[in-house]
Amino acid sequence: MTTHHPNTRRLVYGHATNHDCLAFVDADTAAGEAPEIRALAAARTWGEARQVQMTHLSNPAGPECYEEDDYPDDEPFDITEVGAIVEGYWPEMVTARALDALPQDLQDRYGEVVLTVHNGEYLQVPLDGEAELVAELRERGYEVTRDDDLVNLLDGLRLGSVTA
Repeated sequence: MTTHHPNTRRLVYGHATNHDCLAFVDADTAAGEAPEIRALAAARTWGEARQVQMTHLSNPAGPECYEEDDYPDDEPFDITEVGAIVEGYWPEMVTARALDALPQDLQDRYGEVVLTVHNGEYLQVPLDGEAELVAELRERGYEVTRDDDLVNLLDGLRLGSVTA
């Protein structure tokens, strides 16, 4: 059996509620981004939000997006009112990540590329393909874990109710 990746690729997948299909994400990426999203969602003031350190994501409330004149540090912060989040640009659409995470032949066989008006392409992987696709990934040496909550957090679902 030939393996396509010398190092084990670790993927997290789950049911992405927004598109009602499966989403696949690199596990290390997911592990890095999730605490950053939670930290921003937990910020109570714009000052706190601006100071959230992000290494995996850009901070949509950060100084490069908003001046302190727009929102003083002590102004109450509501993540659901941040422009990039309202417009759906942050965090990146989770279903788009399968385009990088999955091998091309499996994308072709199990998914369909869908073009959205505002956010570009994503891979729609129907829920009923889960067992076969996961089995095939594991045969190829991928480590695959299902975590619906993590996938939906990465998609920005219900950000206003996320707690740290």
